[in-house]
Amino acid sequence: MSEVQSFVKLNEEKLIPKPDILTLLRTYNCYHDGKNFQLRTREEDGELLLEGLLNIYWGLRRPIRLQMFDDNERFRLSRSEKSSVVQQSSAESNNNSLSRDSRPAGGELGVQEEEDSPQLLRTRSDASFMRVQRRSNTHSARDLQRLRAHRFSINGHFYNHKTSVFTPAYGSVTNVRVNSSMTTGQVLNLLLHKFRVENKAEDFVLYMVHESGERSRLKVDERPLVTRILYGPCEKISKIFITEADLGEEVTYDVSPVPTQQPALFLP
Repeated sequence: MSEVQSFVKLNEEKLIPKPDILTLLRTYNCYHDGKNFQLRTREEDGELLLEGLLNIYWGLRRPIRLQMFDDNERFRLSRSEKSSVVQQSSAESNNNSLSRDSRPAGGELGVQEEEDSPQLLRTRSDASFMRVQRRSNTHSARDLQRLRAHRFSINGHFYNHKTSVFTPAYGSVTNVRVNSSMTTGQVLNLLLHKFRVENKAEDFVLYMVHESGERSRLKVDERPLVTRILYGPCEKISKIFITEADLGEEVTYDVSPVPTQQPALFLP
C-alpha cells in the first residue's frame, strides 16, 4: 500500500502542505463556479493530483512552424484522379496564400476564414486536445486543390498553409488539460503537440506575468498548475504567458513599471 503524501510539489525544492493547497483549491473552484475551469482531485499511488484546464497566453514575437500535415492526415486520392492532380497543381494560384508572417491584408486577425472543407487540419476548439474532423478518407482532386488554395484559421490565428508558418495573435489565449504532476517542460510539450508545432520545447519558456508588471519565469521542474493555484484564479491579476526562451526577462516587483490595463511581457 502506497504511503499517502501530505504535500503537493511546486518544484523539486518546494512542497505545499496538502491542507493549504486544498484551501486554495476551494477558492479557485468557487471563482470558476459553473465553468469548465474548475479543477478535480484524485489520489494516485498515495499522491494528491489536481487536474483540469490551464490557460496559457501567447507572447511570441516570432512565427512558429507547424507540420504540413497531421500524422494521419495525408490525402488518399482515387486511382482515376491521381494523374489529374499533377496537371492541376501546376496551375494553382497563389492569390489566396498569406504572407510569411501569416497576417492578412489590413491585419484583421480576428476574422476567421476557415474553408468549408471535408477535412480540417487543425482543431476548432481550445477546450480540448487537438481533434481532427473526418468525413472521408478519400478525397477528390478538386477537394485537394481547394484545401491547398485556401488559408486556414487555427483558433482565430491565421496560418499560411503553403509555408506552414503560424503567428499566434499576441495576448490571445489557448488552454491545455494538465495535472499537478506535470512540469513546465511537459506542459510546453503538450501545448506544442496540440498545434503540431515543429519547434522544440527548449525554444520556449513560461512566465507568470502580474498586472503590476512583475514577471517571473517558471522553472523547468515547476508545476504550472500548482503555480496557477498559488497565484489565485483571477487572470486579470496574473497570467501565464509562453514566449521565446531568448527574449524573456524577469522583472521583480520593486523595479516593475507602473501597471497598465493590458499585461505585457515588455519584450524587446
